[in-house]
Amino acid sequence: MKILIVGLNYAPEMTGIGKYTGEMAEWLAEQGHSVRVITAPPYYPQWKIQHPYSRFRYRVEVLNGVHVRRCPIYVPSDITTIKRLIHLLSFALSTFPVLLGQLFWRPTIIINPVPSLFSSPMCALVSRLCGAKSILHIQDYEIDAMFGLGMANDGLVSKFARVFENLVLRSFERVSTISLSMMSKALEKGVSKEKLIFFPNWSDTSKFIGVTPSEQLRSELGVTAGNKMVLYSGNIGDKQGLEQVIEAAEKLCDKPYDFVIVGDGAGKDKLKTLAASKDLKNVHFASLLPFEQLPILLASADCHLVIQKRGVADAVLPSKLTNILAVGGNAVITAEADTELGILCSEYAGIAELVEPEDVDALIDGIECALKRDTPNKMAADYAQENIDCEKVLRNFEREIFSLCRLSCSD
Repeated sequence: MKILIVGLNYAPEMTGIGKYTGEMAEWLAEQGHSVRVITAPPYYPQWKIQHPYSRFRYRVEVLNGVHVRRCPIYVPSDITTIKRLIHLLSFALSTFPVLLGQLFWRPTIIINPVPSLFSSPMCALVSRLCGAKSILHIQDYEIDAMFGLGMANDGLVSKFARVFENLVLRSFERVSTISLSMMSKALEKGVSKEKLIFFPNWSDTSKFIGVTPSEQLRSELGVTAGNKMVLYSGNIGDKQGLEQVIEAAEKLCDKPYDFVIVGDGAGKDKLKTLAASKDLKNVHFASLLPFEQLPILLASADCHLVIQKRGVADAVLPSKLTNILAVGGNAVITAEADTELGILCSEYAGIAELVEPEDVDALIDGIECALKRDTPNKMAADYAQENIDCEKVLRNFEREIFSLCRLSCSD
């Protein structure tokens, strides 16, 4: 089968959507499919084009059996709403001729992971012109997240954005997304139940089972011997509201806890400045580690923080949680009780500590409770193996593709 994937983020990005799109494409190629990807040069979460790529030039490469076409993109150094829109539009425009060129290849199916919706109309058009099936895969409801975070105001802009989103949702033959609450949201937005596919994010659980904590790594990250390590690992941006972690660290400065923030993103410098202004000796920053070290990093933490602002928990499901569960980590999750994450914590008692978003005292209570739990967290590890193991998840998605294309798995 010829599979074309069109998405903003892709490997070698180690976090977020790029990680999952890269793993999906490579897994499909391993199954014998011919896979092409149209994407941007890697830039996330640093918001800086990674060496040796260029923001101005097209580039073709083969990564682990996948033919990848990189398209130019504008990447702002400081992110504002207008600059973010230009960023997304630049990708949509630069992919236009490359997408048209795929008409001669005639893909069997086009998969469009979003964000960003700006390239989606062209994906839907090309699928119709060449007779390909189409799947819109929603990792984030970017319109809902944008308004939930206050990045844009309601009014004419809101109405236009939601009309555009509705048209995109209706233009694909299938719509997949990563959680049950996000599927419910798709129904609310007018997507029929028959078009929906449940395609959760996953973890390669085999890499995380039985991993031993590393005292050497803890020491390298600044953790004092005998102290508890409270870890946040991932993107440092607008969605998280990580300022509350700094506030919690300030209130807990007399406890034997070290807060370690591993990652990059648009908000990192601001967060480091905030910590420095409070002269906090129990807060340490590090850049993202190579993916090979991720299991050891997660296994070495005594408590994991999954932080989000209020109002975005069902528009954006944190991808970092899958590997935390797989390693049997004790997590503190900030989310409302009626969200997907809230329901997960209710149905699987002990899988994580759920606390109200943007409530520093509640966050502190959650950290204290998580640090009292045994490690590894058997409930979390068992849930990951049963529900989000990569082989199971990707095999199910492949079946959905075969079903959509009216093929049998033996063809």
